[in-house]
Amino acid sequence: MPPFGAHMSVAGGLPRAVERAVVHGCDALQIFTKNANQWRGRPLPDEEVVAFRDQAAAAHLVAVLSHASYLINLATGESALRQQSLEAMGDELDRAESLALLAVVLHPGCHTSGTKAKGMRLVAENLRTLLDARPQGRTMVLLEHTAGQGTSLGATFEQLAHIIDLVDGHPRVGVCIDTCHLLASGYDFTTVDSYERTFHQFVDVVGLARLRAFHLNDSKTPLGSRVDRHEHIGDGFIGLEAFRRLVNDPRFQHVPMLLETAKGDGKPTGPIAPDPLDVRNLSTLRALAAGGLSR
Repeated sequence: MPPFGAHMSVAGGLPRAVERAVVHGCDALQIFTKNANQWRGRPLPDEEVVAFRDQAAAAHLVAVLSHASYLINLATGESALRQQSLEAMGDELDRAESLALLAVVLHPGCHTSGTKAKGMRLVAENLRTLLDARPQGRTMVLLEHTAGQGTSLGATFEQLAHIIDLVDGHPRVGVCIDTCHLLASGYDFTTVDSYERTFHQFVDVVGLARLRAFHLNDSKTPLGSRVDRHEHIGDGFIGLEAFRRLVNDPRFQHVPMLLETAKGDGKPTGPIAPDPLDVRNLSTLRALAAGGLSR
């Protein structure tokens, strides 16, 4: 069975996210290390960092990742926004490094008024700048496959592979596939044949070794919609059978699979109780991996 997990809130402090993961029996975890809709985050106290690392180790989590701020755009041709994005992504990497995270998941960005080619070149140049400035770092950057809305980059396997080529195949650059984005961007994987065709194409174009995480989300919108709207597992246009194939695919048995589906109303303080929506989605994935939930 693959390592299943979910994006968990850090409300009440970073260690609370680990507690939430434990309550849900997670094998993996994704967090925001700062507010995803703000440029600056609060400084992380040393004692909070130590507590997070200790609790993550005690929980035996296979992988812990963070997701970068949605404001970051490394593909922009606007110098002020590019500099702001560089500084923010540098902060994301430094926070992740201090917390001993496997990776920071990053949307490649939008080329806005420029071209796709120039946007991909800027993403690569900015990634190289960030990684070269941190030669002893271990945290990876995972380029997230996107739904392709507007001028966003990363909606095709070829674009992801090209960015990786432009950073000379840097070992700290990988890929995160979001199943909702995959369908919305136009990759069908809902039938036996289309599933094999899509993932054969990924392996051929990007390479299996670059795949370091999945975001498991069903899609509220249909194939090729280019609209990113997450749905609970089995309730959207992807459907249970595609997820059954994915969680039982031997190629992906060691790749962390993380939910980003909607949650119920949680409390930042007090005892942590299981979120019924997370319980439902995780239970569905585990049942599919165990051969349950009748076809």
